[in-house]
Amino acid sequence: MAQTAPTKGALTAAKHSHALAETGYELMDRKRNILVREIMSLMDEAERLQSEIDDAFAEAYASMRLAEISTGGCAEEGAAGVPIDDSVSLRYRSVMGVELPYVYAEESEISGPPYGLAFTSSDLDDAYFKFQEVKGLIRDLAQTENCIYRLAYAIKKAQKRANALKNIVLPGLDADIARITDALEEKEREEFVRLKVIKNRNTG
Repeated sequence: MAQTAPTKGALTAAKHSHALAETGYELMDRKRNILVREIMSLMDEAERLQSEIDDAFAEAYASMRLAEISTGGCAEEGAAGVPIDDSVSLRYRSVMGVELPYVYAEESEISGPPYGLAFTSSDLDDAYFKFQEVKGLIRDLAQTENCIYRLAYAIKKAQKRANALKNIVLPGLDADIARITDALEEKEREEFVRLKVIKNRNTG
């Protein structure tokens, strides 16, 4: 790469670029720190949700086994009456420029199980509500894990840019500033000597 000519304009431009690079590094470092704090809180949330899901699944399957016993194997017919849930939609929130998903589900107007009561039991109702709880927890966990993935990618990207600014751009600009400054000082010394020689000739 060709070096910039050692002029005062080049020195001013190099110092301006250096100031911008320093600001960029500070912003990238601040962004990384904020995203790290965000991801740490989400990791705690994901761990909590996973534990709740494990417990909820265990309770839901236990209720389902009781429902199969109490309905004489007719629980599957009741389960077939449960409609497909297509109420889930995505929204987004921004954290330091990173778009994080928010999984939104509209509340159903139906408060009870969507199947008839003729061949079902309270055990099946209990299983239905427990699996509804599991569904909500899974939705929350999917949202949290997706946010963690996006934040981890953004942190890696911010760290890479910060490292490039700190280890490549700023040292390069420091070297340019030092080189141009040395060259300008050398020019000034040469000009001083030249003028001194001319003055001595004129007075000699």
